[in-house]
Amino acid sequence: MAGDELPAGRRVAQWRVRRGMTQQMLADRLGRSKSWVDKVERGVRALDKVSTFRDIAVVLRVDASVLLGRDVQPAEATERVEGVEGVERIRAALSTYDIALGTPAARSVALPADRLARDVAHAWVTFQHARYPQVLAVVPGLLATAQRAHANAPESGRAALVEAYRVTASLLVKLGEGELGWLAADRAVAASAGDPVLMAAACVQLGQALRASGRARSARSVTLAAAYRIAPPDPDDGIPAELSLCGALLVQAALAAARDGDHRSVAGLLDEAGDLAARVGDGHDHHATAFGPTAVDVARAAAAVELGAARDAVAWHEKAVRRNAWRWLPPEHRAAHLLDAARAYLRTGDPRGAGRVLLDAERTAPAELRHRPAARQVIAQATRDPQAPATLVQLALSLGVT
Repeated sequence: MAGDELPAGRRVAQWRVRRGMTQQMLADRLGRSKSWVDKVERGVRALDKVSTFRDIAVVLRVDASVLLGRDVQPAEATERVEGVEGVERIRAALSTYDIALGTPAARSVALPADRLARDVAHAWVTFQHARYPQVLAVVPGLLATAQRAHANAPESGRAALVEAYRVTASLLVKLGEGELGWLAADRAVAASAGDPVLMAAACVQLGQALRASGRARSARSVTLAAAYRIAPPDPDDGIPAELSLCGALLVQAALAAARDGDHRSVAGLLDEAGDLAARVGDGHDHHATAFGPTAVDVARAAAAVELGAARDAVAWHEKAVRRNAWRWLPPEHRAAHLLDAARAYLRTGDPRGAGRVLLDAERTAPAELRHRPAARQVIAQATRDPQAPATLVQLALSLGVT
């Protein structure tokens, strides 16, 4: 068996021998019995606490990640620095007014419209696959290119600019930068003026950013107004793309209402969204919303968590993941939901259930756990429970979560 494939207990044994220690010596320094050390090394007893892993690492004079294997060494410090730098580049891009002022630097040749559209679409796909570092890297240049295209041809360049701002806002909210996400979403709304469909699409991200910034009532007001503006007089006559936007906005309004503790409005809004979802069906991604019946079930779980109804949230989660269409949702969407499910399991006193869905989230979209501050908080909470699965403890250590 290759060294980096060894179980953690075997690695403990290897490093103990390298340090010239007997099992009794290691046990004495840990304040444990020799039998306990023997069981750990043979894999009979799992290392299921972060603190225990670290105590052993200190005694053996190795980094805790070494006991987990080279393939899971923490990259937290590098990732955090790169993330901060990426956000700062986006902040700089959103703070640049050269194009609006018509400076010489802004008069360079714009990309062809079809190339720009492909670049924006690629950024959305990359985001939906939860490849956040890659999106961080391309967004500043994408914003500048889209701004230039819009300045040169306002009508033909509008859609690309709105979509560039939308994906930027989604990314920033995901990374815990709600205020900056609000700025990007506000720019999307401003750029979409005069086009009801683009306006509705921009308001999806505006609702997310306002809610993330602690402005739930504003989020609810904005998204409801946008939803009813785009809604067809008769839903049976609506086209799927517009029904999806309307439904996604109703979901955002419901989540904002949940943040305010308004049970009745949450139920009504999600029922309304559910009716639209039944007409759209699953397996679509109109305007990057992934809206459909499964997405509404996922939203019901998220709203239940916000309302403190953890058992209801677990029930909605389990219903959603049983749907065939669950796997059709983008990885980012699924992983975000699994974090909500983990919160629900923790609140019902089921740390093993929380650990199971967190590990599923890590398999689905590793960056969701590595780059979202909210994810790290849930993992830290889950691993504090004595019943937390050993595999979750190992994940926490590999992410540098305490």
